[in-house]
Amino acid sequence: MRRALALLLVLVAPLSAAAASRHAMSRARSEHLQTLEQRIEEQRRRAQTLQHRLHEKRVQLNYAAARVNDLQGQLDETNAAISNVDTTLAHVGAEQHETERRLNWYARQLTAAERSLELHDGLLRRRLVDIYEYGQPNFLSVLVAAKSFSDFIESWDDLDLLIAANERAVRERRDAAERVLATQRSLEESRSTLQDEEQQQAQARSQLGSLAAERSNLVAVADAKRRVIAAQVTSMEDISAAQEAQIEALIQERTREIDEAHGIAGPPISSNGFFSWPLTGPITSPFGWRENPFGGGPEFHAGIDIGVPIGTTVCAAAPGTVIMAQWYGGYGNYILIDNGNHYSTGYGHLSAIYVSVGQVVKKGQAIAASGSTGYSTGPHLHFEIRYYGKPIDPAPRLVH
Repeated sequence: MRRALALLLVLVAPLSAAAASRHAMSRARSEHLQTLEQRIEEQRRRAQTLQHRLHEKRVQLNYAAARVNDLQGQLDETNAAISNVDTTLAHVGAEQHETERRLNWYARQLTAAERSLELHDGLLRRRLVDIYEYGQPNFLSVLVAAKSFSDFIESWDDLDLLIAANERAVRERRDAAERVLATQRSLEESRSTLQDEEQQQAQARSQLGSLAAERSNLVAVADAKRRVIAAQVTSMEDISAAQEAQIEALIQERTREIDEAHGIAGPPISSNGFFSWPLTGPITSPFGWRENPFGGGPEFHAGIDIGVPIGTTVCAAAPGTVIMAQWYGGYGNYILIDNGNHYSTGYGHLSAIYVSVGQVVKKGQAIAASGSTGYSTGPHLHFEIRYYGKPIDPAPRLVH
């Protein structure tokens, strides 16, 4: 009896040792998975913190860009006002030049009129002096001096006409001189008015020039600040992309551990990199560079946005294993599926999640409902396809 018991102990001992070894390996694998879970969760927390800071920084960048645009608009208005003042100054200068030209011309006309007036006035005075000194020619003297009766008539008429002509010429020259003088005074007033306007415009030009210089400096300072913030956003976006890559690498490592623990060879292989549409709707924002909808300049859009109402059923675009199903920073509620052959698909801004991590899903299976969670401007599905962890354009790879 003792011999049989000893023999049984000898046979059972290796089995117990193997069981103990398997138990130890299972425990180690479980502890390793827990460590991976902790590392993944820690990376997620860091990524969410960075996403929050990135969002705040993008808001700052949007404000800075708007500030630059506003100041540039003010500077443009000032420069336009300066241009208008310069045009007015040029017009006033041209008017002043024309006024000076006319003043010079009328000055010469006045001088000529005054000389003509002096000439005729002198002749008339001499004629009147002669009459005063020698008396008014009478009928008898003219008659005696005449050689004939016709000569008498002609001489008497000529004398009368000459005096009348002298008087008329003097009046005309005096009137002409007064007209020229009145025109000259009017031009002098115009010149004075133009000089006042030129002075006012020059003062306005000086003030606008100072304002333009001040606003130009403000634009330069604001734009320098915008560039600094833009550089910070770019740096944070690079860090965010690196964090995403680290998280995906950790999740893939955890997926392999889970598969090995359950004896799964690997997730189903997708069909040559082609995927079905996760839902039906228009593409509202394509893959690639675009203006950040929250402001802050251009950003790289890692997927496509499909516009659909909240609650629309989202289906798996290809068979695979769920490696993430939770809130994920700016993506909001997010699902990431390993589709095998180095492909993975992501579904963001979900209102509800129907699957869990480690679950194997089929192509076309309902996995979530669309929504507007995370950093979203409205209801839609953000859909990604990644190859070796790098985002690629989903549009040419989607088939109905």
